[in-house]
Amino acid sequence: MLAHGIVTAESADPERYMLFLHGILGTRANWRGIARRFVEVRPEWGAILVDLREHGDSLGFSAPHTLQAAAADVAELVESLSTPVGGALGHSFGGKVVLEWLRSRRGQDTEAWTIDSSPSPSAANRDTTATAEVIRTLDALPAEWDSRDAFVAAMVEAGQPPPIAQWLAMNLRRTDDGGRAFGPNLEVIRDLIEDYARSDAWDVLEALPAGCTLDVVVGGRSEVFSLSDRARVERIAEQNSRISVHVIEHAGHWVHVDAADALVALLTSPRTQQG
Repeated sequence: MLAHGIVTAESADPERYMLFLHGILGTRANWRGIARRFVEVRPEWGAILVDLREHGDSLGFSAPHTLQAAAADVAELVESLSTPVGGALGHSFGGKVVLEWLRSRRGQDTEAWTIDSSPSPSAANRDTTATAEVIRTLDALPAEWDSRDAFVAAMVEAGQPPPIAQWLAMNLRRTDDGGRAFGPNLEVIRDLIEDYARSDAWDVLEALPAGCTLDVVVGGRSEVFSLSDRARVERIAEQNSRISVHVIEHAGHWVHVDAADALVALLTSPRTQQG
């Protein structure tokens, strides 16, 4: 079962819950700040922060390591919960997991958000160049470190920016001898990236399951959406009032970092609160 945590507004009794799904090499902690702001404004919702397979505390899942398997993990988690799930938000890889999960939501009221996650297939590293470089860096470094600080220092010395090194350090696990090791299995991460790149999810948008709404958020400075991708999703949205497209012009791929206020404003806008 996927590891997860729940966030609610103080003294709130949510009617339904929103899943928050991170991207490759992320963890559920990446979205805690946004989730807290979301439930404060929309206290009728709670947030479920999820570690996807082979990320965070969700380790040791069996192959195949595919987008479909990741979505099946999410569906299994939803079935196991005693709280009603009414939506899902996913960034990058997590966004395509959301689209795949929507296939199982036909006829169920579901509010879905994808954050800078194109439905298109792509060259394996087109929109994961930084991730590919991180994996090469990790491959070249020792398997264990004496401390978190030692890991961060090694990543920075290898050319990674300090904020990225600190972010990656969230994946460290304590070893039996008190040291630190990187938690995710990098071979599994490669499998997930490759399947993400192969997958085409446009059919979900073109025939959005009944009962579902979809908000597509695009980072204006990101290269994840090509010009043709943008034009295609905008055409689909013009033909289906249950789909909306939002371009945050000053945001790169890390929308929740580059434009947290703008993203929260979208998630908590009067339009969404009417749903």
